Amino acid sequence: MSFRARFGEFRRRHPGFLAAIIIVVLGVLAIDGYLIYKRDKYRAEIHRLRAGMSEFEKRRADAVLASEEKQLQVMVELLRRQARVDKEIHLAVAVDSAYMGLEREGAILRDMRVEIGPEKTVGTGPDTVRLTIPRGTRSVLRLLAAGEGWEVPRWVYEDRGLTPPNDRMVKGALGPVAIVLEGGTVIYSMPTTGPLNDSAYVMPGAVRAKAEDLRAVIPNLARGTKVYFF
Repeated sequence: MSFRARFGEFRRRHPGFLAAIIIVVLGVLAIDGYLIYKRDKYRAEIHRLRAGMSEFEKRRADAVLASEEKQLQVMVELLRRQARVDKEIHLAVAVDSAYMGLEREGAILRDMRVEIGPEKTVGTGPDTVRLTIPRGTRSVLRLLAAGEGWEVPRWVYEDRGLTPPNDRMVKGALGPVAIVLEGGTVIYSMPTTGPLNDSAYVMPGAVRAKAEDLRAVIPNLARGTKVYFF
């Protein structure tokens, strides 16, 4: 039987599967086209902005960008090395690879896949809040177990398109187990109540992990335990 005959027979027997494949392919092509369009648009905007700069301003802008990128690379590498040699038990979060490890002096006691909330500006001016992906060293402030309350920030409701209630203290808002760090950064698990009860939504500037992973590491943590973000 020829290839054309075999393909025709397959198409008659599995019309739904073939249609699904075609839809997926078209979807991928559409996404690629959109990304190419956005890339070209950003490049055009960069060229437009640079066209209005003097040569001195261009050189200064390039130097600043290169310097900031190098500084970030150095900081990330230093934090990674510091986490490896820390003799006390700690958490290390590799932001770019969405990985978190319970470590001590280079030994990985438990490794976990996590989800990192995006950087985002929420709210409307002048009351806007800029949420950034954490970098640097934090310390554990509180360990939350099932049923404990957490005051959900007003901006979370606004970011979800919800009206903030008068009482924003919600039991289990950060899931059955969570870690609150100094400065407000949280490492939480999937809740069943509150505005974070959505598997498709990860709170900006936060880390979401599996509840079983957090339950496993919580006994090793205490107030003041270091958490490295790099």
